[in-house]
Amino acid sequence: MTGIKNSRNIVLLLGLLVVSIGNVASQDYGDALTKCILFLEGQRSGKLPATQRMSWRKDSALYDGSDVKMDLSGGYYDAGDNIKFNFPMAFTTTLLAWSVLEFGPLMGTDTSHAVDAVRWGTDYFLKATSTPGSVVAQVGEPINDHNCWERPEDMDTQRTTYVVNQTHPGSELSAEIAAALTASSLVFKSIDSAYSKTLLDRATAVFEFADKYQGSYNNSVGKGVCPFYCDFNGYQDELVWGASWLYKATNDNKYWSYIQNRTLAMKSNDNLNSMDNFDEFGWDSKHAGINILVSPLVGGKPSQNSFISDADRFVCSILPDSPSKLVTYSAGGLLFKAGPSNLQHVTALSFLLLVYSRYLEQSKREVKCGNVVATPARLATVAKGQVDYILGKNPLGMSYMVGYGNKFPRKIHHRGSSLPSIQSHPNHIACKEGTPYYESKYPNPNVLVGAIVGGPDNNDQYVDGRFNVSQSEPTTYMNAPFIGLLAYFKAHPSI
Repeated sequence: MTGIKNSRNIVLLLGLLVVSIGNVASQDYGDALTKCILFLEGQRSGKLPATQRMSWRKDSALYDGSDVKMDLSGGYYDAGDNIKFNFPMAFTTTLLAWSVLEFGPLMGTDTSHAVDAVRWGTDYFLKATSTPGSVVAQVGEPINDHNCWERPEDMDTQRTTYVVNQTHPGSELSAEIAAALTASSLVFKSIDSAYSKTLLDRATAVFEFADKYQGSYNNSVGKGVCPFYCDFNGYQDELVWGASWLYKATNDNKYWSYIQNRTLAMKSNDNLNSMDNFDEFGWDSKHAGINILVSPLVGGKPSQNSFISDADRFVCSILPDSPSKLVTYSAGGLLFKAGPSNLQHVTALSFLLLVYSRYLEQSKREVKCGNVVATPARLATVAKGQVDYILGKNPLGMSYMVGYGNKFPRKIHHRGSSLPSIQSHPNHIACKEGTPYYESKYPNPNVLVGAIVGGPDNNDQYVDGRFNVSQSEPTTYMNAPFIGLLAYFKAHPSI
């Protein structure tokens, strides 16, 4: 009997091993990529095109900008509310464009959808920057919007247009929009040269405005953006970020001089927000992104170039076995940085790791973190581990991308997803009439396919509830870098 029991145990263990291996091997990066891009269609504002695939979404906010006699329809809602915050929207567009530039050839049939997603952002930003000497910062009154739970198609809250100009500047906002337009111009360079030129010309003008009239949009827009998307990091990094993209697009030495001079000034003057935040990257801080982006554009030995050495320091701040690591990892292997909606850090930092691994490979370099040697392959492996965790290789066996896999968040903090669609409930749902849907214990009726939520806590636990905003709300800037990651691992699944 003992021998039979042991044999059964062995068979059972082998079966579990096969299941485990099967779960890992069956990760469908191509399916995840398609869904990751599709999510952005669920975030569209304005008149939806005939090609709209997220069919439960309908036209919304068609008269945005009418209070300032502008057509500001279009663009993206950044998260689960109905405001168009242009600062994070511009960062989303920049990262979308960067994803296409680095990994577009690996996207297959999804390339055209990714390019469409970029253009949905740039078409809007061309409108938002159409008046010389001013830039639209935001559309929608956030306090009123956040006091309502209603579909974007039903919005009856005030759609205030917030603008920065020469007397009320917004350098971080304007420079980020310049970066988005520039990066996107590179995407369209071989697709639509006329549109590409339009984007680059506008980017140049907007960057000049951002640099000439310096100041934070925190002060110019005030309660319109704070506390929602206050710039806590200062605007100097956005100016360097915008110049870096312009240098990449034009190879004009005036931008290279600008990058060097302003970076040196920031490193020597704490009042300008030091560039020593080498490990930060997201909608508010561009430091690590600058170093990664600029690193292949500069010459000289790595030890003599601060951009490359800071990019290397960034790598050492992330690797799990690095002696100079500045992040933590959960028991299940998820990267953590301080602040809410942790997956915004995971997707953005993993994207930088993967991009830098390619740059290192091209230059035949490795990164040394004390006694740890980080090869390009090692960087890609760390990034892949984070991607796999998000897609379901974690202690809960849960995908944190809505609609991917069998187990994913069902009650996300998102108005349009949680309320019945126009098709099923054509009658208007007013501001407070949506509250019962917010409080409902049932799953959202509309699946926002591809949405990446804020993610689990540092104990690998997740509470599926609309009230749990930090964990359950999706954002466009979490998805944008993830698109590039998925495209790469779709082509290289066995790394």
